[in-house]
Amino acid sequence: MGTSDRSCFLIMFWTIAALIAAAAGFTLVRSAQAGAETSAQDGDATDVAIYKAQLAEVDRDLTRSVISEDEAEALRTEIARRLLAADAAAATEPGQSAKAPLGLTIALAVITMGIGIGTYLWIGAPGYGDMPLQARLENMQQRADTRPTQALAQRSFAATSPTPTATDQHRDLVDQLRAAVRERPGDLRGLALLARNEALLGNFTAAISARAQIVAVREGNATAADHRDLAELMIVATGGYVSPEAEAVLRTAFDLDPSDEPTRYYLGLMYDQIGRADLAYALWNPLVEQSTGTEPWLGPILQQMPGVADRAGLRFVPPDQRGPTAADLAAAEDMTPEDRAAMIAGMVDSLSERLATEGGPPEDWARLISAHMVLGNVETAREILAEARFVFQDRADALTLFNRVAVQSGLE
Repeated sequence: MGTSDRSCFLIMFWTIAALIAAAAGFTLVRSAQAGAETSAQDGDATDVAIYKAQLAEVDRDLTRSVISEDEAEALRTEIARRLLAADAAAATEPGQSAKAPLGLTIALAVITMGIGIGTYLWIGAPGYGDMPLQARLENMQQRADTRPTQALAQRSFAATSPTPTATDQHRDLVDQLRAAVRERPGDLRGLALLARNEALLGNFTAAISARAQIVAVREGNATAADHRDLAELMIVATGGYVSPEAEAVLRTAFDLDPSDEPTRYYLGLMYDQIGRADLAYALWNPLVEQSTGTEPWLGPILQQMPGVADRAGLRFVPPDQRGPTAADLAAAEDMTPEDRAAMIAGMVDSLSERLATEGGPPEDWARLISAHMVLGNVETAREILAEARFVFQDRADALTLFNRVAVQSGLE
């Protein structure tokens, strides 16, 4: 947005804001005055009705001999006096005595508008228009395309990292490996050993070159693991930063094998670094769902997932707080009916309570439906399915998951 465009936008914005504020202030003042008038009129009319009812009550008491004629006359005189006063008040100009002071009403309206404007100037973004989703995504992609290169990131990391120590024997071994690779450039085992030992010495550029040579030697037969190992070494060389060059290698590995777990982890790391926490969550959450608890990447993911989910506007529940997994349900099939029911019932109760009080992701609702079907609680499973579809009615991916679970479990 140019300078002139921004100036025009500011003028238009504040003009519209001023008109809205003036309209809101007028509405507040008018409502307060009208409310006072209506309240006064209603109050006067109510008083008149009460006094008339009291006169009728005096006559009834006299008829029942509850009070004497003298007492009845005295009561009539007092009630009549009050009735005349109330009737006179109702006949005056509406709201004349009950209307709120106009100055006070205007002052309160101005204070209210001032608080609104001050709050906007404090936490809002004056001078900037709303940025549509597509524009934000384009800005993120632009930042991703202009982020530091592999070489720059390596130099920056090397400048702040201590130099690895190595024995003379280790250095001699690396010299021998270098000589062997020069003589046999197609020796894949020698290249792998050289890449590993160069990295141990902190010579990441040489290590990456050796890994890249493995991919080159294999030509079109390089596996997803070959590309992933190369990308992993590039990421280690930058202290965990995924450069554009490393991303390109990771995408090649992902194209060859989308199920490769380390590749998915590093791609998720890259997405989180460029501001796409939603895509990072989409890659990592299935890994957590399918993990056995022993994978090397599980720890780093669990440490980062709460922050990633928060930035993505989602809610992450650690595995130890979730309900029965597919593996749990499969293991339960080999138990006796009593043991199976006892195991699953405990998990189901815990999961049901958490979903009822805190909510949870669609995967947890799907687990609860499956668990109830295993327990034979068909009607309960059907009720939970209907509730889950209502809660996630705007999430096409969640509805697809619920439909699949309903079919697989035999509910539908």
